[in-house]
Amino acid sequence: MSKRNKEIRDTASVSRFASAIIIGLFLLGIIIAGIAGLFYFTSSQKPLDPDNKAVTKVEILPGESATAIGEKLEANHIIKNSTMFKYYLKFNNISDFKAGKYELSPSMTFEHISKSLQKGEVYLPVLFKISFPEGITLDEIGKIVEKNTSIKAADFTKQIDDPAFVKKMQKKHPKLITKDVFNKEIKHPLEGYLFPATYDFTEKNPTVEQIVDKMLTATQDNAFPLWDKYGGVLINEAGQEKRMSFHEFLTFSSLIEREASGLTDRAKIASVFINRMEENPEMPLQTDPTVLYALGRHKDVTYEQDTKVDDPYNTYQNVGLPPGPIAASGTESMESALNPAKTDYLYFLADKNGKNYFAKTLEEHNANKAKYIGF
Repeated sequence: MSKRNKEIRDTASVSRFASAIIIGLFLLGIIIAGIAGLFYFTSSQKPLDPDNKAVTKVEILPGESATAIGEKLEANHIIKNSTMFKYYLKFNNISDFKAGKYELSPSMTFEHISKSLQKGEVYLPVLFKISFPEGITLDEIGKIVEKNTSIKAADFTKQIDDPAFVKKMQKKHPKLITKDVFNKEIKHPLEGYLFPATYDFTEKNPTVEQIVDKMLTATQDNAFPLWDKYGGVLINEAGQEKRMSFHEFLTFSSLIEREASGLTDRAKIASVFINRMEENPEMPLQTDPTVLYALGRHKDVTYEQDTKVDDPYNTYQNVGLPPGPIAASGTESMESALNPAKTDYLYFLADKNGKNYFAKTLEEHNANKAKYIGF
């Protein structure tokens, strides 16, 4: 091989090697750019500010394009990059947004925003659930909160009993919370005002205020309309009919809730209380749950000595309704308070299985005691 041919071959080898390096670097650059782009695209889908729940009102116009919507969201500081939002919609084949006014926040992801615009409502994922059964007291609510969150029961109760907190809630729910809750004889101002239900939260760790506010809203949505629509008649001490206040309605419903098991019994128990107040304004309601509430503890059996406790909630020692609710009522008890059965019953008792027996006279009632309770 001539010297010239060897030089040509060496030059070609160097050229191929250099080309391979250049191509390799180019491909590496593409890979790096792709990874960076994917990372940027993925990160752009995350909330602009996860901790900022403040909402901004944004109006989406009929037929508005994804580009225009994205730019509007970026301008209102709800998302970081409108172009990435447009690509997200395109890649996920998301369209058909509903025109309207929305309240959106920088804590929302692309997914949550797009679902809101498609549904025509604000969509946020449920991150926490908590349930409160019917007939529960505030102290028991506090224990459930402690079991399911980092909030201590004592701290929960302390905050919701704080007059400043109650007044704050009163400003948010003026129709619901009246001056009645500030009666000095009331143990817990918001007792009976927190609706028993299962609640969804978009926060992993809701605050006491968030929990209470949502429960008050549920009472306003479920209990207040019942009272407002049907009213209800309560017999006062003068034997005259009057419309129950909302506070009296919740109080009356709570007595039924703590005494009854079945819907039919609820209506009959309501009639017993009504009949007692109508028959003789001086005749106490004599319902055991009020004694236990006065004592501040649960007991399987209420003894005669218990009924002598000196407390405004004790309906053995005081006539009429107690100062306030003794528990959170369900809608069945509320409806029974508004629509009591038509009976002549003045007495009732429950056997060990919870079955109720009603009587028109004290003699019949005593006979039921001997037969079903044993004394």
